[in-house]
Amino acid sequence: MGFFEKLKAGLRKTKNSFIGGIAKVLNKFTKIDEELFEELEETLIMCDIGATTSVKICEILRKRVKENGIKEPEKIMDMLKEVIEEMLGEPQSLDMSTTPSVILVIGVNGVGKTTTIGKLSYQLKNEGKKVLVAAADTFRAAAIDQLQVWTDRAGVDIIKHKEGSDPAAVVFDALTAAKARKADVVICDTAGRLHNKKNLMDELKKISRIVHTQAEGCSLEVLLALDATTGQNAVNQAKQFNEVADITGIILTKLDGTAKGGIVISITDDLKVPVKLVTVGEKIEDIQPFDTHDFVNALFE
Repeated sequence: MGFFEKLKAGLRKTKNSFIGGIAKVLNKFTKIDEELFEELEETLIMCDIGATTSVKICEILRKRVKENGIKEPEKIMDMLKEVIEEMLGEPQSLDMSTTPSVILVIGVNGVGKTTTIGKLSYQLKNEGKKVLVAAADTFRAAAIDQLQVWTDRAGVDIIKHKEGSDPAAVVFDALTAAKARKADVVICDTAGRLHNKKNLMDELKKISRIVHTQAEGCSLEVLLALDATTGQNAVNQAKQFNEVADITGIILTKLDGTAKGGIVISITDDLKVPVKLVTVGEKIEDIQPFDTHDFVNALFE
């Protein structure tokens, strides 16, 4: 099964909830009026698009319906597809323009951060890149061991210290090793805690300083891993992390296990941060760059 087919299958729950809900609204009406738009807005909010984005989508639809003199409710579906694709914008890939390139992966515990790092390492290795992983989540018990299991599966090297060590020291050693071993990419796991924003902010700033000192001029991606199954809670997490880190992209995990895939639209519109990677499935190869066109087509087909 190709990744588009996996994505399509994975989005089935979202499609049934999202497209199914909208189709029900449109089929109820014989003409386009304000009541239709109110119900449409409510349906979008219920599908985890978020209130602000749902209002914006309906405003754009009202305007286009008027401009194009559209009378038939069913024609709104095609317009909605266009609006969502415009909101998501063009696909944005990871910046891997330097050697080494550095990727910091952040996110709360339980979102699939460790698994995702394993999958990403495997994908990059298969693209011919030499990958080094820094086990800089030294705070959580067993985090280092779990990461070791995934790097073994991916067939990439790991740099680790003891549990409770200084995360920035792990990143320092990983970057030093990356230079010596001529690694193309360094992926850094980080502690997944948000309850103390100051500690997290200080830690991320320290790691960022180490990266810029040790690998001056290197490309740095700060990727926030979010669990799609948590819906609007994931958007709230993204907002909080955005306050303490310069996030360059989102990794959306567990997209295949949820009816809440609409949060992709909410995240992109609300935070102006692109979704760069998605995971659909449990296997090590089940990660792909996020393609907005594929996502929209899988949702609306």
